[in-house]
Amino acid sequence: MENYLLSIRAFATLMVVISLFSAVSVNAQTQQNHVHNMSHNVMPFDMAKTVHIFSMTESGGIQRVVVKDTGDANQIALIQHHLHMESEMFQHGDYSDPASLHGADMPGLKELQIGASSVTVTYKALPNGAEITFETTDLHLLTALHRWFGAQLSEHGADARAE
Repeated sequence: MENYLLSIRAFATLMVVISLFSAVSVNAQTQQNHVHNMSHNVMPFDMAKTVHIFSMTESGGIQRVVVKDTGDANQIALIQHHLHMESEMFQHGDYSDPASLHGADMPGLKELQIGASSVTVTYKALPNGAEITFETTDLHLLTALHRWFGAQLSEHGADARAE
């Protein structure tokens, strides 16, 4: 009887773990689908034709968006225009575009908005897209920036990668 009860408890525990894992996986997948499907409301380029690359550095990070097909001049122009505009907005603490896509409670977002004057944001056009570099000497903002990059990596899913 005791072995039977242990087996039932073990089975019940296993089922709880499986259901929790499934819920987390479905929620993460749902958020990735949401970001992919709603990205056109924020970004003029096609997510399926581009890759977001996030590189965390000791002083901040670099966010790149590049095309998958280097001959796609239209997508490159759209990326460059968008990232140039975003870099200007970020420099002034305006993170409304990422907030509208990922949610206002996105990790690191509030800190970056409040501490914008302590983060240097620069834009650079690339032959295959563009990049935004974020730099700060404030450890609190550095952590916020890395948390923000991590959240974007997670929520962009297959459309993003870390370097």
